[in-house]
Amino acid sequence: MMKNKTTRILSVSLPLLGLLFMLSSFVNTETIEKPKNKKPNIIYILADDLGIGDLSIYNENSKIQTPHLDQMGKEGMVFTDAHTSSAVCTPTRYGILTGRYNWRTPLKEFVTWGNSPSLIQKDRLTVAQMLKDNGYTTASIGKWHLGLNWSMKNNSPEFDHFSNKSDRLNFKDIDYSQPLKFGPNDMGFDYSYMISASLNMPPFVYIENNKATMVPTGISAQTKKQSPYATWIRGDIAADFKHEEVLPNVVNKSISFIKENANKEKPFFMYIPLPSPHNPVLPIAPWKGQSEIGSPYADFVIMIDDLMGTIFETLKEQGIDDNTIVVFTSDNGFATTNDLKTLKKEKHSPSYIYSGYKGSYLEGGHRVPFLVKWPGTIKPNSISKATICTTDFMATCAEIINYDFKDNEAEDSFSMMPLLTNEGDYLREVTIHHDKYGVFAIRKGDWKLIVSPNSGIMASGATKKHKDVTAEEILYNLKKDVKERNNVADQFPEKVKELKDILSQQIRDGRSTPGKTQENDAIMGEWPQAEFAFKE
Repeated sequence: MMKNKTTRILSVSLPLLGLLFMLSSFVNTETIEKPKNKKPNIIYILADDLGIGDLSIYNENSKIQTPHLDQMGKEGMVFTDAHTSSAVCTPTRYGILTGRYNWRTPLKEFVTWGNSPSLIQKDRLTVAQMLKDNGYTTASIGKWHLGLNWSMKNNSPEFDHFSNKSDRLNFKDIDYSQPLKFGPNDMGFDYSYMISASLNMPPFVYIENNKATMVPTGISAQTKKQSPYATWIRGDIAADFKHEEVLPNVVNKSISFIKENANKEKPFFMYIPLPSPHNPVLPIAPWKGQSEIGSPYADFVIMIDDLMGTIFETLKEQGIDDNTIVVFTSDNGFATTNDLKTLKKEKHSPSYIYSGYKGSYLEGGHRVPFLVKWPGTIKPNSISKATICTTDFMATCAEIINYDFKDNEAEDSFSMMPLLTNEGDYLREVTIHHDKYGVFAIRKGDWKLIVSPNSGIMASGATKKHKDVTAEEILYNLKKDVKERNNVADQFPEKVKELKDILSQQIRDGRSTPGKTQENDAIMGEWPQAEFAFKE
């Protein structure tokens, strides 16, 4: 294992990336007087397809060591039962920024594409807008993947959520020279720097403050020359876009923003959705080839950990570490397309002790690492076994700034402040899970019910066959059966009914928090789920 990689960034990486890694210039060692009674800065870092077993603080048998993130966990709180609102990325991102379950939107399954319209509607309050309205400077830096309303050439029709496959790869009508019609800067972010979707999805352009930094002039080549885990879809690409530079660029921009806004009168909120370790897996020097198990994916995770270390160090050097909340998590579980064969061979389990991977309603699809550090508020070496959901971030921020939600805001978000401060009661009793096809599962205490994956009872209202699943319902007791191998639905019919009734009610109510009933967003004019799915 390579030691002191953070200090070697300068000497090893400059020939490859030039000024990208001149991190020494980011550090200001001068003593700066901080504003008094300032609300905490908030940084939310979201990895892409990182399994819970990929962090060594969670996995005692991990073959990948993540010392910087492990140290973050030791300095704060480690959540052992944290869940994304979906087992794939777009839906989870929606839930983080809105505090609302993703399946209440028109996107009932899978993800958006690089040319999809915004999934967040213009009248929907985001955590960024809420914080901005309450005195925060806000930024989104990284992978967006929530849809964008592009400007179109020659009055061409805009894209919609129901495009067929060929439309998803249609970029000829996008006018990259014009600003977005609706993007992150219209959703409460003062500053944004992003890629539109996953790093394997075109168009391959950087978008800064709602406008492409360069108009694409070429077409990316789909290649497997580097690695079978470093491929992308053929599509528009700009001259300033290099796939292997995207992660360093995101970190570079994030550190610059921290430096520019540290110790100003206004606190800041940063949303940093990393583009990695999602495919294409592109570790660069000095991390390439450094893992003990000879896996590009393991190298990539080590690279992420080191770059997170530079962010953590910048907070300390700027003197704002003690007044900054940092959250680190992942948008779903490990993706099997990322070198699973090598990881299995080397006895590394990216899902740790859990079954399933990205996309699955099983635990490995949505149980994720979740670390929170807040010096002076969260006691070091804290561990929480509470079942939390990534939608809870918005209500947590609302409590920090004393904001009261309207009935049509953050309908599925419960504040985690009682867990972080060890004061009061955390009010989430039930968590609804969702797989890539739209299948529902519901969790309450030790019990988890997966609802008829082959019966059409899913958000899309369609039927998609799941291999090796014949049961009408699947009930697991996770305390006794954490690997989800023993279906006890027939033994506990009353528990099946209880959980089904709760799921049905929370779907119909348009919310899971107390408040007035809200409407779920329709799909193609209607949503069959709430009408027929759970009728006796």
